[in-house]
Amino acid sequence: MMELGIAFVIGLLFGSFLNVVILRIPKGESVVFDASHCTSCGTKLKPWHNIPLFSWLFLQGKCAYCASKISIQYPLIELLGGIIFALIAHKFGLVLPAFFIALSFLMLLALSVIDIKYKMIPDSLNLLAILFAIIGAWNIHGVMTNLENALLFAGGFTLLRFALSYYLTSSVYKAGLKTKTSWNKHYDRTPFIEAMGEGDIMVAATMGALLGIKLGLVAIFLSALLALPVMLFVLNKSKEQQRVPYVPFLALATFIVYMYDSPILAYIGANY
Repeated sequence: MMELGIAFVIGLLFGSFLNVVILRIPKGESVVFDASHCTSCGTKLKPWHNIPLFSWLFLQGKCAYCASKISIQYPLIELLGGIIFALIAHKFGLVLPAFFIALSFLMLLALSVIDIKYKMIPDSLNLLAILFAIIGAWNIHGVMTNLENALLFAGGFTLLRFALSYYLTSSVYKAGLKTKTSWNKHYDRTPFIEAMGEGDIMVAATMGALLGIKLGLVAIFLSALLALPVMLFVLNKSKEQQRVPYVPFLALATFIVYMYDSPILAYIGANY
């Protein structure tokens, strides 16, 4: 229990910093310089205003200076950071590889929130997620295996992206041929349709490094199941509303599969 408590506190601290990352990186601001301040009145916060989780509770979710509401995102991210660290510590103990694995999942958490809020996936966080996932191994052989799996998944997603994009673009082009006339037959204005973004490919590399090939494929399938209800809900919505961020589903599926890797591998081995 002592180890889990320590891990939880460490996760809270990193979760607090993660809020800064989520807030500033999409705006192109530094996450190191400029002290923490209220986003409404701009007043610099005191150290006791930044105690993870507890400060938000003691301040009742309001700024100590201007009384403006503080988003519930802040304590939620801190709490999730603590939970992630505690669960990883429960699985492996307080060891260095577990620390890097937990950091990789925190990067996936940050990417998920940014994807939901801004529909963007910062390369800097993606690269950190991949790096932490690769070095989260117990020996050099493990690091090389993680790197190999990351490259395999990145390459696989790249090919999938190319194939799907080609199919969608070709479908639109063929549909456009029916409207061709002698006046516009030499003009092709068919847009190139991208089936997925490059950020998704980098997330796939993190999945490969964390899970390996078999479990990575399971996580991809699970992410599709998790996303299905949301996809069905926005089916008749506007085009903008149909742009559902997919990174949160990939990240959640990766964490679930990672935590239950042994039962899943046992099931796969017994049935296939």
